[in-house]
Order: sequence, then C-alpha cells, then structure tokens
Amino acid sequence: MKKYLLLIAASIAIVSCSGGGDDPAPNPDPDPDPSGNKVPTTPTLTDPTDNLLCIDNNLVFNWEASTDPDGDAVKYTIEISKNIEFTQITHSFSNLTSTTKTVLLDKAVAYYWRVKANDSKNASSEFSSIFQLYTEGIGEENHLPFSPKLIQPSLGSTTQGNSVSLSWGATDVDNDALVFDVYLDTNNPPVTTAVTSHTEKSYVASSLAANTTYYWKVVAKDDKGGVTLGQIWSFKTE
Repeated sequence: MKKYLLLIAASIAIVSCSGGGDDPAPNPDPDPDPSGNKVPTTPTLTDPTDNLLCIDNNLVFNWEASTDPDGDAVKYTIEISKNIEFTQITHSFSNLTSTTKTVLLDKAVAYYWRVKANDSKNASSEFSSIFQLYTEGIGEENHLPFSPKLIQPSLGSTTQGNSVSLSWGATDVDNDALVFDVYLDTNNPPVTTAVTSHTEKSYVASSLAANTTYYWKVVAKDDKGGVTLGQIWSFKTE
C-alpha cells in the first residue's frame, strides 16, 4: 500500500513540473540598425582623370557629390598614396565639405587617389574607384609604368580545375611598350617566375595542385628601363 501511494505522489510531481502552460514566445531579434540610418552614395572621381600625366604638381582633385538617402549632411575623405594598395598614404584629408581639394605633390612620382563619403551620423560609403596619375619631373625623359591592376581571378577567390587564367591591367603615361614578369607559387611573397618578358596582359597557369592557395604578382617593365613591382594577389584551387 505504501509503495502504491509513493507512485501516485511521484506521478503528481512529474505532472506539476511539466505543466505550466505554453512557453512564452521568444523576444524578436533586435533591429540590427535601430537608427535605420542609410549610407551615402559612393563618390565618383572626375579630375585629375585616370592615367593622367600632370605637368603641374600642385593639383586640384575633384569628384561628384554624393547623396544621402536620409538627407543627412555629407562630408568627404580623400586619400592619396604612392602605391595602389594604399599602404603608403602620403596625404589624407577628412571632413571636407566641398567636392574639391588642392594638394601639393612631389614631382616625378606615380600617385593613386580615392574618396569616400561620410554622413553626419557616422555612416560611410565605400571608397570610390582608384585613379592613378603621374607628376612630371624636371627634365624627365621616362616615367615608370603604373602598378598593374588585378582583373581576374578576383582576390581570394576559389577556382575550379588545375589551370586558371590570370589577367591584369597595366598602363604607361609615355605609351611605352610594356612586358611583364609573372611570379606564381604557394609562398607569400611568390618567388617562382612563371613567365618573363611576357607581352600579353594575361597568362594561363596550369598543372596547379588541388585545394591549394597560390600567390602571384606581376612586374611591369617598359622599353626604357622603367620597372614597377605589382602587389601580391592570391586565389585558391578546389
């Protein structure tokens, strides 16, 4: 009889612990941007135009105005660098209210510049595309090629198969003929030469290992002895 009563008591305890009605609905996820603030549009560069050889080194930089979807006030940041990766920024100006900025640059130097927009609530656009220019030097007879620009494969992308087409852009303000040395291997930085004095702006790399990260760079050379080292890019094979 005592065991029977204990079983009844245990059953009652289980029912009371599992009861209590439906669980309350979970709170909805918080708004990822409670303010609802939208970023301004990305600026478009106008002057100096891309690939320009500038006879003056006191330059006026111009870009088209950005718009803000919320009607917020917009200011601009301009960055000028000696390399296309913007690891050597020589001039940087923030909180510009106009779409123009005059900057005194060194002579006989290749420069790269970009602009982004910032609204009054600290939302920033992406940086604009990058324009490149060269400032004329005194008595200059030759200018270095601009740093090669990546076309494909996109940086850090994954490719299929054991071969991949590498392509890049490259220009020279003197319109000199350019040739390219391509370095490609699994080291960073790459030290293995895949091809030298290559006249095309593309190269097909073959016999690649699967599931491997490759690093590559392009060295641009003009026919007057000018040499420009490109930045290091990477891709991964499946």
